[in-house]
Amino acid sequence: MFCVAPPESEAKMNITKGGLVLFSANSNSSCMELSKKIAERLGVEMGKVQVYQEPDRETRVQIQESVRGKDVFIIQTVSKDVNTTIMELLIMVYACKTSCAKSIIGVIPYFPYSKQCKMRKRGSIVSKLLASMMCKAGLTHLITMDLHQKEIQGFFNIPVDNLRASPFLLQYIQEEIPDYRNAVIVAKSPASAKRAQSFAERLRLGIAVIHGEAQDAESDLVDGRHSPPMVRSAAAIHPSLEIPMLIPKEKPPITVVGDVGGRTAVIVVRRPLFLSLCRACRWCFAGWLASRAGDGAR
Repeated sequence: MFCVAPPESEAKMNITKGGLVLFSANSNSSCMELSKKIAERLGVEMGKVQVYQEPDRETRVQIQESVRGKDVFIIQTVSKDVNTTIMELLIMVYACKTSCAKSIIGVIPYFPYSKQCKMRKRGSIVSKLLASMMCKAGLTHLITMDLHQKEIQGFFNIPVDNLRASPFLLQYIQEEIPDYRNAVIVAKSPASAKRAQSFAERLRLGIAVIHGEAQDAESDLVDGRHSPPMVRSAAAIHPSLEIPMLIPKEKPPITVVGDVGGRTAVIVVRRPLFLSLCRACRWCFAGWLASRAGDGAR
């Protein structure tokens, strides 16, 4: 089956009839750049909106064209100031809602607070709070990419498109890494092994796992397992009740499970954290040296 793209003029005419408006929350230069590239690809002009900060750091939004009865797309990338980014998005969505927009679709490549999607001790599920705020502000559809957990989609009562970047990453590995057949996919931690396995199966490569890294999510101090007393002092609860003592965890030595010697290590991490990546590279190199030392000893 062949698909013939319509002429550029016809595409513009269809979009104009559909009433599509594309806004950028312009919190940073990357957001403006992404919005302009999308507008060029669609053949439409950017919507006119003004977003600025008051002297007291309040965010003010002024929609400078009519959005009544139109489909509004709001593009927002997350900058270093995450909270300001969120407020810009919420205020812009609410401004479009009060201006009688037909639908409001948020395009957020990285969903903020997505790592806080589970209850930790006496904390809160912040991603659920953020989802409720977006829906309450007037968002009718969300387009995002690579959510930290797929279950986050259930926090919304609106449709959510969770796109995947893995096809582009796999293509990049095949095209840009010389002799990628000699590479090995490395999981930064056992928690990342599932995603690393997915990459390895698609590329027909081996897999290695870095074991021994201290995981904050599995810490006793985070998940509440220190709530019972550490000693046998249950008399205050019941005289005949004995609570078993908790055995503290021991941090295992950092090791690399798998063969990385002489190969190109492609490390899979959940978030693009440079520090974690540097540590993982160091551990892979240490594992390679250990394997070389073992071969020399034999």
